[in-house]
Amino acid sequence: MKAFVLERYGKKRELKSTEMPEPELRDDEVLVEVHAAGVNLLDTKIRDGEFKLILPYRLPLVLGHDVAGVVVRVGRRVQQFRPGDEVYARPDDFRIGTFAEFVAVKEASLALKPKGVSMVEAASLPLVGLTAWQALVEKAKLKKGQKVFIQAGSGGVGTFAIQLAKRLGATVATTTSTANVALVKSLGADVVIDYKSQDFEELLHDYDVVLNSQDGKTLDKSLRVLKRGGKLISISGPPDPEFGKEIAAPGFVRLVVRLLSAGVRRKARGRGIGYSFLFMRANGGQLREITRLVDAEAIRPVIDRVFPFEATNEALAYVEAGRAKGKVVIKVK
Repeated sequence: MKAFVLERYGKKRELKSTEMPEPELRDDEVLVEVHAAGVNLLDTKIRDGEFKLILPYRLPLVLGHDVAGVVVRVGRRVQQFRPGDEVYARPDDFRIGTFAEFVAVKEASLALKPKGVSMVEAASLPLVGLTAWQALVEKAKLKKGQKVFIQAGSGGVGTFAIQLAKRLGATVATTTSTANVALVKSLGADVVIDYKSQDFEELLHDYDVVLNSQDGKTLDKSLRVLKRGGKLISISGPPDPEFGKEIAAPGFVRLVVRLLSAGVRRKARGRGIGYSFLFMRANGGQLREITRLVDAEAIRPVIDRVFPFEATNEALAYVEAGRAKGKVVIKVK
């Protein structure tokens, strides 16, 4: 099969287009013919070597964390899927590899594709959808009438999270540039802050939840817009001790993780706020919940650009530039 492969870690290093054997199918996995693959900033960070400590991949490595496609073969323990099913998924860590013609995905991480969207649209959903779900539903337990601040509302996670938060009945504030104000309002944002000319810390007060996706300075400011008892959930770090436990990290890594987040956890405790780091995980059950929302037209995919398979490196560079509105997708088939 054709695949784009990372041979060595390196900043902005190009992936190599090459022929690879099809993935070996385990008993609890499904072989999916890739029709489309979402592109995420996570792919560029792994390529650059930023996650070597917590995700020690062996190279060469096929990148890619989102897939929509068709089942071609199933492992002998698989019961929910059969050849011909149209499916989508965020493959598990250490089983990623959607920048290829085929990928093996655990049955437990897979779901039937929403009927009302294309393969390209479906491929844009898993990673950002699961991130938003695990942040707002699982960790924050966001309720009707609460106020949530979702940073970078026009980005991949932001466009999904705004829609999900509105579905849950929350009041939503977000940041974006002037050019994207209409987009985030159309998704349901109630309060829109132009980050180039306004300071969210001066405008937002007594919020229940913040979904942080920006830098350390923004993280500090986010603490000050939350009310006592509020929750600060960060998808951009720093990782917390609970994350070290979740990934069963060795003792040295757990110590590093604890030290990295010590400052923000101390500040959060002082303000009576809960801090947690989210590194989203594959989950087919949650994807099925997302499928229902998409089929009910409560959430719509937001796609900026679609690249052909042979332009995978260009797609990564475009995502890394940080100007995408919604998601970037590679059309493989």
